[in-house]
Amino acid sequence: MIVLASINKETLLCWKSVLSKTAFLSSCDTFSALKKNLQQLNPQLILIDYELPGFIGYQSIQELLAISKQIKIVLFGPNLSDETEWDFFKAGIKGYCPDKASAEQINKVINAILQGELWIRRTLTHRILDELIKTTHEKKRIKQSIQDAIASLTHRENEIALLVAQGESNKNIAHQLAITERTVKAHLTEIFKKMRVTDRVKVALIIKDVIQSR
Repeated sequence: MIVLASINKETLLCWKSVLSKTAFLSSCDTFSALKKNLQQLNPQLILIDYELPGFIGYQSIQELLAISKQIKIVLFGPNLSDETEWDFFKAGIKGYCPDKASAEQINKVINAILQGELWIRRTLTHRILDELIKTTHEKKRIKQSIQDAIASLTHRENEIALLVAQGESNKNIAHQLAITERTVKAHLTEIFKKMRVTDRVKVALIIKDVIQSR
């Protein structure tokens, strides 16, 4: 299923001519109608006209993706600046195409998107690489920070953190380690401080993630 969203009759006719062999097409002329279509039809692809009534940019893209994370969105519109187009890709679109594009170009865009590719200007491809590098470095920094925090735990704090990850209560932890609940709470306060978290749930999630990644 492919949904076409535009109020421009010429635009819709152009899209329909390109997709003439597609059996399942639906069209709408407002953003609110598009959201209803997305909820009811669960389409594979949406073509959106930048001038669609009710469409307000990045926020609208995020609203659609909140309804269906799997949906592929291609935006058609005027010549945007590199920065604006890049922001739309970060919001979640899979492709951007000028509204004056030929039928042949539109067909290439749609086929590329349906095959899991991005349709993005070459001038923006370096930004994808920069973003990947940034994300990778950030993940490594966070991972190293977590490892350092866990390494800073004392033997007793590590024992308690592992038991917290197993879902044990303070009372059970105290019983298993032959210490008082007050002592357990004191150790937890120190664990929270070292791991920079505010509750035992976050401690459990971090410890489980570390164990699973070993």
